[in-house]
Amino acid sequence: MSESQSKLPVSQLTHGIAEAAAVVALTALSIVLAAHFELTETLYALTRHWEYIQLDELPIGLLVLAIGLIWLSWRRNRQAARQLRARQQAEARLAGVLSENRKLAQEYLRVQELERKHMARELHDEMGQYLNAIKLDAVAISESGGSDAQFSVTTSLSIIRSIDHVHGAVSDMIRRLRPVGLDELGLAAAIENCVDHWRQRLPATRFSLTFRGDLHALHESLTLTLYRLIQEGLTNIYKHAGARQVDIVVERRESDRTGTDLLILTVADDGRGMDPRAGTAGFGLSGMRERVEMAGGAFLLQSVPGRGMSFSATLPAQRE
Repeated sequence: MSESQSKLPVSQLTHGIAEAAAVVALTALSIVLAAHFELTETLYALTRHWEYIQLDELPIGLLVLAIGLIWLSWRRNRQAARQLRARQQAEARLAGVLSENRKLAQEYLRVQELERKHMARELHDEMGQYLNAIKLDAVAISESGGSDAQFSVTTSLSIIRSIDHVHGAVSDMIRRLRPVGLDELGLAAAIENCVDHWRQRLPATRFSLTFRGDLHALHESLTLTLYRLIQEGLTNIYKHAGARQVDIVVERRESDRTGTDLLILTVADDGRGMDPRAGTAGFGLSGMRERVEMAGGAFLLQSVPGRGMSFSATLPAQRE
């Protein structure tokens, strides 16, 4: 919120006091002038001939009208103050969301550049060197003219090992860019493969994976969103939670209230946990929330320090 917006209520209060002081001064002046010129007596003398239409009761009606106008003005002033406070709170929330989005965009760019740097290093160190080794071995075989059979066999085996290494490096890069199993095996098998990968990295952690409902024929963007949520959630557990038990549930069912076809993901652990109100959630959780909301879903995070953390994502089950 800007400084001018924060000073706005003080400025309005100052103007209100000045206007009230002017009204009191004008009222006092009118009383003094009326007393000096005896306006009431003069008005009575002028209107006593029309007593039958009760003109002498007119001041009471005017007094009631004035009180009513004051009350209406007070009501309008209160409504304006409430609207101003609501607008300031909305602007403050919007400023917070915009600031978080800017930080998230900066983090996305940083991670993107870091991944590009990592892949460029792998292309140079792994593929570049091994391709150069393959070329040298092939040149050596060509120059030997096949005269030395043992040399040709040894060099050919070296080429095979180099090619296998390059193939493994390329497969790893492709896996990081996009989970191949998601296209070939489907959502459930791809998630199982992902969880098995984390079982190997966290042998002391027990993983429970449960599927409920039909997970076939889902839209590609939805399956990728679910996979990335599980991937990011398990990464956070690996980095921060120190959990002994992780429970993952993927469920497809109809909403009890609206009958909408929903896909619900829940990931829970018994690790260190955190205080969601402390504002310490990293960009991983913010990115997960944004990914879910972009897909038209709802993201819920629950955690207590020392008692684990769980998050759930509820998404509309779009078909292919």
